[in-house]
Amino acid sequence: MAAPASEGPRIRVAAVILVGDRLLLVRQRKGGKPYYLLPGGGVDRGETLAAALQREIREETGLECAVGEPIVINDTIAPLGDRHIVNITFRAEMTGGRLLERPTDPSIEGLELIEPRTLTQLDLRPPIAGAILEAITSDSPVAARYLGPVWTEE
Repeated sequence: MAAPASEGPRIRVAAVILVGDRLLLVRQRKGGKPYYLLPGGGVDRGETLAAALQREIREETGLECAVGEPIVINDTIAPLGDRHIVNITFRAEMTGGRLLERPTDPSIEGLELIEPRTLTQLDLRPPIAGAILEAITSDSPVAARYLGPVWTEE
């Protein structure tokens, strides 16, 4: 007899988008404290990674983007194992649209354009700031890196 099926990991795609020399981040809040995400979200069944990323970017930011190569892949697994997200972070290039002044998603507090060098000073989730900085500041192309499991304590 086969074991009962368990809920599988959720797949989340995210984008590193530079607007001029600034990095685009999504600001959310939990427990009164801000934290930051790269724009992106979940992949729906039957949706390609690129299509999901383009949809999520458009919904969250108002921008249209071309999806480039993946640069970081990691797992986010809650300590009790009750939540597992596979994060795939891509380069993306803005091709149109305009940044929303007020995002329509109620979980988004705001959009911020930051100097990339300040990324490590923020509560970025998942905590992959170092890998992102390496990818965007390297003079040569950086192949996608699997970082393994990473988690941010609340």
